[in-house]
Amino acid sequence: MATTAAPYGLRPINRIDGMPYAGATSQFLINPAGLASNLFYGQVVLINSAGYIALSTADGSDITTNNLGGSSVGAIGVFVGASYINAQGQQIYGQYYPSGTTGVVTAYVITDPFVTFQAQLNGSGAQTVLGTNTFFAAVQSTSTGSTQTGNSTSALTSSVVTTAAAFRIVGFASTPGDAFTDVLVKFNPSAHSFLNNVGL
Repeated sequence: MATTAAPYGLRPINRIDGMPYAGATSQFLINPAGLASNLFYGQVVLINSAGYIALSTADGSDITTNNLGGSSVGAIGVFVGASYINAQGQQIYGQYYPSGTTGVVTAYVITDPFVTFQAQLNGSGAQTVLGTNTFFAAVQSTSTGSTQTGNSTSALTSSVVTTAAAFRIVGFASTPGDAFTDVLVKFNPSAHSFLNNVGL
């Protein structure tokens, strides 16, 4: 039972067609001059106007001004780690990207728009939330994660909607009606760049 608020962003589970998620990721660069925010495992990221990976700071509550990709573009996927060379010249493969890290930094992102993710709602979700839409309960930021674990601490809202929003609830990972229900979600088409015909 999910009785405690302990959100963890988005964790990949499988594909919406029931096939296993095999762990595939795509590699992108983070601005070599440094990004002014942490990126945590399970956060939604976008490609910014300079062509680099950046944190989505929209909540996804609609597909225009609050779309996850900024404007109506859509997000590129979910961040699951980074590699870079630290100040001691060591190659680091990390669970998160520390704000301000410079040089050649590779971000690993789940870009498959048909992956199903597990996430926690910020309240109770009854059986009736199945098939509805949800979005982030609060915008992601440089502090919506743990530098100890490297994981996101973002939750999705339990105030579900039937209007267009970032994620569709497609299943449950805990008992419906739990105090902080864990659900399975997928990106809605316009919220993901690969299923959106609007370019940068």
